[in-house]
Amino acid sequence: MLTPFSSQFITDTGISTGDEGKGRVILEIINELRDQHNDPKIVASVMKVNGGSNSGHTVAGLKLNLLPGGVADPIVPHLIIGSGVVADPRKFLWESIYAESYGHTVLSRLVIDNRCLVSDLTHRLLDLAWEDFRVEQMQQTPRGSTGRGITPAYLDEVGQFQIYYADFLGPKEEFFDKIAWRAERAMRTIQHVCRVKEATWFEFFSRLSEAETKAHKALIESGKLTESDFDFAQFIPEDKVPFTLDTTKLATVYWEAGQQLRDAISDVRELILKGKDEGKFLIGEFGQAYWLDKRHGFAPNVTASHTFTPEFFQSAGIPAQPVHNIGCCKAYDTKVGTHVFITEIEDGHPLSNKLKQLEFGATTGRQRMVGWYDAVEKGDALRYGGYQDLALNKLDALSYSGDWNGDLQICIAYQDSEGQLYHHVPRNDSVRKTLSPVYKTLPGWSEDISDVRHFADLPENAKIYLAWMLKSLTDVANYGDNNKTLFPNLRYIGVGPEPNQIIKDAPDVMELIKLVS
Repeated sequence: MLTPFSSQFITDTGISTGDEGKGRVILEIINELRDQHNDPKIVASVMKVNGGSNSGHTVAGLKLNLLPGGVADPIVPHLIIGSGVVADPRKFLWESIYAESYGHTVLSRLVIDNRCLVSDLTHRLLDLAWEDFRVEQMQQTPRGSTGRGITPAYLDEVGQFQIYYADFLGPKEEFFDKIAWRAERAMRTIQHVCRVKEATWFEFFSRLSEAETKAHKALIESGKLTESDFDFAQFIPEDKVPFTLDTTKLATVYWEAGQQLRDAISDVRELILKGKDEGKFLIGEFGQAYWLDKRHGFAPNVTASHTFTPEFFQSAGIPAQPVHNIGCCKAYDTKVGTHVFITEIEDGHPLSNKLKQLEFGATTGRQRMVGWYDAVEKGDALRYGGYQDLALNKLDALSYSGDWNGDLQICIAYQDSEGQLYHHVPRNDSVRKTLSPVYKTLPGWSEDISDVRHFADLPENAKIYLAWMLKSLTDVANYGDNNKTLFPNLRYIGVGPEPNQIIKDAPDVMELIKLVS
């Protein structure tokens, strides 16, 4: 139900482990604010809060990594990159060319905080090297890193070796010196700590080149960029000595990229506060989801940043204050990498087969694992992460056909081998790994709901499924609490990938829960 937003600051956060469809929610928020206030300029800015190019969002057909979803809206005046982001300047330029090739204005609206961290090739090489270390030295399974250098970039922040975007505004010689020492630290770490083999070292450059060439195939074919733009071998010295880089070439390429972004580098704090003083709204877009938070998720399957509401204020550089938080998830669950997946649907199940045709990472193209809706994860994200609204995507994917009778399951609790129930996610991962799901089984529906725009027009079984989802996650969020107050509003129901495939008139959450109480 579209109740007014409670703050000028609105955040769009994932409440699972990513890939929830956060990107499409950005445009819904923008359009809703304009309708409510009858003002096309009511949104002052959309800010990317955290992460880097490891997060993939699809917004109005655009596949974005670094840039916030506000790119797809022509009126939003400022596309802010907060100080909590780590960003390769070349990636900004590549992605801007991509978005502008679809008619979207980017660089003239882009505002990068001068405390935003510069990531570069050395971080990507370290990312690959640490993954190699896990496999070759520790004999572990791969973590499933995107290879975009995000964790090593944040390590430079906590290790106090930062290179900021502000450095592109300073003396060139100082930037070159910082890059040279960064490269030296990285090379010695890769060679002596990670103990990467020489042949593997050179393979890293090929892997990076192949990945970026594939990701930017359309731009290469259109002639807007060339394969040489994604040739990472250009940074290997002419003598091809392993574990060395042409640091002059590296510093030159990154300095020149930074200079192209020079006009975008600013102190975003004043811009944000100015928008608030004018009575306008700022939307914060998170790159990753609650259960990937570096502190509250489960290592090593976490990201290197903070992934829910408090980071909004850290990245914006302003005091913490009231915020309206929208929690985003799917009508089922997905995970990538080596996550513990308690509700994973068994291979060969008709729904598993169907969903896997839809579920590939927007950044990496990796096949996602698929599972039943886990209300324990979502309920804990509500209890400890907080959100006033719920945006639920991909309900349409659950319509059944063929031999499958459509029965659906919602995980309402976990249990151990002795039958003890867990109504919250254990923080001890060794315990969590031993648990199995307790399911509520519900009948499905066969109707195609992709054209439905009103809650009343949904099949009855779809309404019941939604009601049970809300009941289950609020039961978890309020479990053990005598003062039960955690009941988020079901603001959006996505029934397809297009911006107009959405339902915005769901009943009040308490009315919805009454359907199954």
